Amino acid sequence: MRTNVGLWWLLAGFGFFIAVVYTAWSLIQHGGVEWVGTVALVFLGLMSSMVAFYINRVLKAQRGELPEDMLTADIDDGDPEVGEFSPWSWWPIVLAASAAIAMIGLAVGSWLVPVGFLVFVVAIVGWVYEYYRGYFAR
Repeated sequence: MRTNVGLWWLLAGFGFFIAVVYTAWSLIQHGGVEWVGTVALVFLGLMSSMVAFYINRVLKAQRGELPEDMLTADIDDGDPEVGEFSPWSWWPIVLAASAAIAMIGLAVGSWLVPVGFLVFVVAIVGWVYEYYRGYFAR
């Protein structure tokens, strides 16, 4: 994780440096600043700085390296309980289809957006309550 922080800070510095070089080059070539590229490169530096700052804060909050980040760690060292997932569930596909219907509705016809929302409600209810009926009821 510490390496990631260093790489993101390096990318931020590169973005700011290239923004200065790009601005100077456009001044020399065209006699004015080309604002689109300059702003994009400055934002590259700013966004990379934001990610580097966040990862650095996470590293400090977890008080050291996680087992996943150590080369000498075993697989079982960083094996937390992440929850229970049903690999046979079809409801995530229905949920994705509802989002697709709603997006197609935004592009093609607004009457499809409520249809996508209704499919979304059915998918969420089905996904939440899939363990309350059928073969896998508890």
